[in-house]
Amino acid sequence: MSVNEPFTKDNLDLFLKELAKEFRRLNGKEIPAEIILIGGASVLANYGFRDMTYDIDAVIMASSVMKEAINRIGDKFGLPNGWLNTDFNRTNSFSPKLIEFSKYYKKFSNVLTIRTIAAEYLIAMKLMSGRKYKNDISDIAGILLEHEKREKPITRDQIRLACTNLYGSFDRIPRDSASILEDILASSSLENLYRQLREEEKENMEELIEFEEKHPGETTGENVDTILKILQAKKNEQEKDQR
Repeated sequence: MSVNEPFTKDNLDLFLKELAKEFRRLNGKEIPAEIILIGGASVLANYGFRDMTYDIDAVIMASSVMKEAINRIGDKFGLPNGWLNTDFNRTNSFSPKLIEFSKYYKKFSNVLTIRTIAAEYLIAMKLMSGRKYKNDISDIAGILLEHEKREKPITRDQIRLACTNLYGSFDRIPRDSASILEDILASSSLENLYRQLREEEKENMEELIEFEEKHPGETTGENVDTILKILQAKKNEQEKDQR
């Protein structure tokens, strides 16, 4: 695997299995460890609509040896630095209560337990993040769609409760995200909506990359939504002039 290749469901399990073996080799078999997969990795582990992610966000509960094990597996397979990281802990969608609402996924080498995030809590996290240039919005539609297909639909009340449990109140969710959630829940075809949202996210990412190339260093987490709105307004004007 090269540094440019994404993680998939298949190689995600492979790397976690190898990580468990290396951790056990370094730390012994008596002291267990636990990793909770967050974000895209959690979506990959539980659903079929998302087929890749470019890094693995996680909550790691293990001895300090785990860092060495992660680095060794990264070197062994040519993975990028930080291929499994806890950077998510510093974002606004992190909550220490995530541990309470995680669920068992798999156990490797009888020492490393992997957990993921329950569906409505994944949606709550995606709402809090609300990035329109990654997979946040389309992931919400995708999760709702898969549960609809499984005949286990997720309700508005479940999502609101998850937001409250993680962040103290649903009112903590950004207004744009809350509005988008209502649009998604009201959709008559989640399948079509998922495709539409995913395409919009890809276009937004392409526009941001182009903007960053022209204006290096100007894009930040705080102004990215404003930049996207300006770029969209310019695009609409250009399309209007061409009619």
